[in-house]
Amino acid sequence: MGRSNLLPARAARRLATALLAAPLPVLAQAPLPKPASNTTPMLAGLDAAAERYAGIAKQIWGFAEVGYMEEQSSALLQSELKRAGFRVTTGTAGEPTAFVAEYGSGKPVIAILGEFDALPGLSQDAVPERKALRAGGPGHGCGHHLFGTASTAAAISVKAWMVANKVTGTIRMIGTPAEEGGSGKVYMVRDGVFNDVDAVIAWHPGDENAATGERTMANITGKFRFHGISSHAAGAPERGRSALDAVEVMNTMTNFLREHVPDGTRIHYVITNGGKAPNVVPDEAEVYYYVRHVDMNVVKNVWGRVVDAAKGASIGTGTTYDLQLIGSVYSLLPNETLLRIKQRALETVGGYTLTPEERVFAETLQKSEAFVPVALEATQKIKPLVVGQPGAGSTDVGDVSWMVPTVQLSAATWVPGTAAHSWQAVAAGGMSIGAKGMMIAAKTMALTAADLFAVPATIAAAKKEFDAKRGPNFKYETILGTQKPQLDYRKGTTN
Repeated sequence: MGRSNLLPARAARRLATALLAAPLPVLAQAPLPKPASNTTPMLAGLDAAAERYAGIAKQIWGFAEVGYMEEQSSALLQSELKRAGFRVTTGTAGEPTAFVAEYGSGKPVIAILGEFDALPGLSQDAVPERKALRAGGPGHGCGHHLFGTASTAAAISVKAWMVANKVTGTIRMIGTPAEEGGSGKVYMVRDGVFNDVDAVIAWHPGDENAATGERTMANITGKFRFHGISSHAAGAPERGRSALDAVEVMNTMTNFLREHVPDGTRIHYVITNGGKAPNVVPDEAEVYYYVRHVDMNVVKNVWGRVVDAAKGASIGTGTTYDLQLIGSVYSLLPNETLLRIKQRALETVGGYTLTPEERVFAETLQKSEAFVPVALEATQKIKPLVVGQPGAGSTDVGDVSWMVPTVQLSAATWVPGTAAHSWQAVAAGGMSIGAKGMMIAAKTMALTAADLFAVPATIAAAKKEFDAKRGPNFKYETILGTQKPQLDYRKGTTN
C-alpha cells in the first residue's frame, strides 16, 4: 500500500478525536407517515410459521459453516425462498454461497440482507455451561444462523403481503456470505449488486432490542506470511532464519504502536502458523491482523504503520514476507429517516418475556466466566433511538450503507449481558431465546419493508438525507481493488 494515500499521523489523530467527540448531524425530520395497512395478517403468518423458522435456524446452527464454505446453510435458505415463489440467482459476485432471491418487478426495489457464516473455534452445545459439540470446531457466536433465517422469513412474509394487497415493486433477499472477516458484501457492492436498490433493510442478533443508529468501525484485515530458512535448532541454528522470529518481532513493534495511535483505534492479531516443531527453525510463519477505527482514513494510516512493522521485522530477521489482504469495510452510515420507520415498527412488535425454563437457563449463563449480567427484563423492552454514536464492531453492511440508504436493528437473541463471539452467544442462539429474538427481527423488518412500499416518499426522503451525509464529492472505493473474494481465508479453521 502506498503511503501517499495515508493521512499524516498528527492529522489522523485530530480527525479521529473530532469524529469520536461528535455524532453525525441530525437532520430535520418531517412527521412519520402512516404505517402500511393490512399488515396484521403478515404478522400473524410469521407467528404461525415461527416453529418452522426456528427449525431452519437450528439446522444452520448445527451446520456451523465458516465464511465462503456455507454450502448447506445457503442451500437451505435458497430452498425456502424458491418454495415461496422467489426467483433465485446463485454465485453472486464470484462467491459460490452468495445468492439473490427476488419477487415482483419494477420500483421501488427493497432489499433485505441475510448472513449465515459461523466463527472458528466456538463450537458449543445449547446448554448454559461450556460444552463444545466438537473440540475446536466452529460455532455461531454472532448469531448469523438467526440472521439469515429471520431475513428469509421477512422477505417471504412481505411477498405474501404484496400479493394480497396488489402492491407493485420488487422485494429482494440477498444472501451474503463471509461477513466475519471475508468482506462478502464489499465484492457485491463493487460488482454492482446494489446499483438498482432503493433501500436496504438488515438486522443483527444481540442482547437488546434496538434500532441500530451507531456508526460501527471501518477496518482493514490481512495475513502476513513470513518466509525464512529451516535448520536444526540445536545443531545448526546459525544457518536458519526464523519466520516465527519475524512474526514475533512484528507483533512487538505493533504492540508498542498502540500508545501512538488515535483514540478509538483497535489492533488485534492471531498467529495462525508458528511452525511445526520446536527443534526445527520455522521457515514459514503467519500472523492475521485487524486494524479498526470509526474513520477509514485513520484505519489506512495505522494499517500503513503495521505494514511498516512487517517490513522492519523482515529486514531485522533476514526473512521475506508477503501480504494477503483478506478484507476491508467502511463504517456504517446511519439513515435517520429509515431508522425512525424501523423504530416505530420495532415498538409495534415489542419485546418478549422469558419462560420459567428460559429464566433458569439465563440465570445460570449469567454466572459463567467473563459475563456482565444485565436485568433479564431487557428482553421485554425497546431501547430509545440514538443516532450517530461510534460503535465497537465492524460489518460489511457498512459498505452497503455508503451505496444505498440502509437501516439495521438489534434483537435480543442472547441472554442480556452476553458478549458477541462467545460460547454464551452460541448457547442461547441454539435454543428458544434465540428463536424468540429472531422472530422479533423478522416482524420488524417485514413491517419496515411494507411501510417503504406503502409510502414511496419515505424512500425519497431517505435518499435526500443519504446524499447530504455522503457529500457531493463522495466516490466509493475499496482498498481491495479488483482482487477476487478470498475464498480460502478460513482454510484450516473448520476442524
